[in-house]
Amino acid sequence: MVFSSVIFLFFFFPLVLGVYFLSPNIKVKNIVLLISSLFFYAWGEAELVILMILSSLFNYGIGLWVNAKRSSILPVFIGVSVNILTLIYFKYVSLIAGSIDAVIGTQLNDGINIHLPIGISFFTFQSISYIVDVQRGTAKVQRNPLSLMLYISLFPQLIAGPIVRYTQVERALYFREHSVAEFVAGAKRFCLGLAKKVLIANVVGEIADEIFALPQDNLYFSLSWFAIMAYALHIYFDFSGYSDMAIGLGRMFGFKFPENFNYPYISRSIQEFWRRWHISLSSWFRDYLYIPLGGNRKGSSRTYFNLFVVFFITGMWHGGTWNFVLWGLLHGLFLIIERLGFVKFLKRVPVLGHVYCLLVVLFAWVLFRIPDLRDAIVFYKSMFKSSAEVAGNSLSDLLDGEYLFIFFLGVCLSAPIRPLILKLKSRIDNKWMLETWSFSTSLFYLALLALSAMAISSSTYNPFIYFRF
Repeated sequence: MVFSSVIFLFFFFPLVLGVYFLSPNIKVKNIVLLISSLFFYAWGEAELVILMILSSLFNYGIGLWVNAKRSSILPVFIGVSVNILTLIYFKYVSLIAGSIDAVIGTQLNDGINIHLPIGISFFTFQSISYIVDVQRGTAKVQRNPLSLMLYISLFPQLIAGPIVRYTQVERALYFREHSVAEFVAGAKRFCLGLAKKVLIANVVGEIADEIFALPQDNLYFSLSWFAIMAYALHIYFDFSGYSDMAIGLGRMFGFKFPENFNYPYISRSIQEFWRRWHISLSSWFRDYLYIPLGGNRKGSSRTYFNLFVVFFITGMWHGGTWNFVLWGLLHGLFLIIERLGFVKFLKRVPVLGHVYCLLVVLFAWVLFRIPDLRDAIVFYKSMFKSSAEVAGNSLSDLLDGEYLFIFFLGVCLSAPIRPLILKLKSRIDNKWMLETWSFSTSLFYLALLALSAMAISSSTYNPFIYFRF
């Protein structure tokens, strides 16, 4: 079940919301949310909901052990290792077996057919952060197994994040404030995310998929560049839209989840890009991997090695193909280049920095979009191929006015226009104007919800890119 579906919007969510707010106290509300979350997961992963429950109970037990033996590294080692090994089994066994087959000519991968649990990368990382934070003393151990299970399985952020640390919701598991203002703010955030996903991501994603599906001999400069730019918009509005919906849903239920995106395509360096893209993941790697490895405190060579390790694992986290690893390493390579002094030059020429960053990100997205390296290389070649060299579709044949409008709307909304509008609002001190503004924005969000609902009902194209992660 995804948020941008009829079953969620018109059946599951209204039912859960009604039962939740009719519940008399926080304990009952938590039980409602836990049952709802397990049902939400079981809707698409009926048999694997057992994995979710077992994972929660295991991490609950490990947390108690870590708290009792805080001076010992053994319980932390076992807890983190089991979580990572579970992730490796479901995501990477096929990749490892296929790589062995390619090297020594065996057929290990032929009989492997492991179903990837939805959201396993997200809830595994949340479990690891809980164990480590208990060991560090920055989080209190959770003695109620149902409360820890709720933290791990909470449906608004279960399948696509943001990656929520236990310390960020620890208090809310026991005490949450509900108000009309907070609920309305959450609802508006949800409507905004839904519109980003349905009205922009789905539209640009469909044409991007259409171009990527063309025979590779038919691709050339303008087609290939337009396809990868459309994909860049697709993945941004798809994922950030889902994060907005998750943050909005959490706010309606009294939880405050961390922000996950901050207009990454306005970045002027890859360093800045990773401070703006998938913030909860990059900060997780910083706090639980990069800094424990030594960060930048042990000299330049060690810093570069640490960056290599972090972005190798970042690529691995995203999927079980070597192209994801190459995608991560490409970002890591440019981070190292920037640390060697290139970033100082970029700061002196901001426009050049912006162009450079976009080019690196777009080139890297090719590896992210195309799972096979040979196909990715062919696509790279097509990005520099003249239309005179091929006989096939022209870009104008594939595009119409409506699509071009959505594409350019996506480009514009990739810039921080909304913060500018909110800044303008903050300068209004006239009561009548503020009331008019509030009424107008409420109508705007209702219109977004209505348009999104109509789009969902009338379209069969509604993919979610990060579902597989």
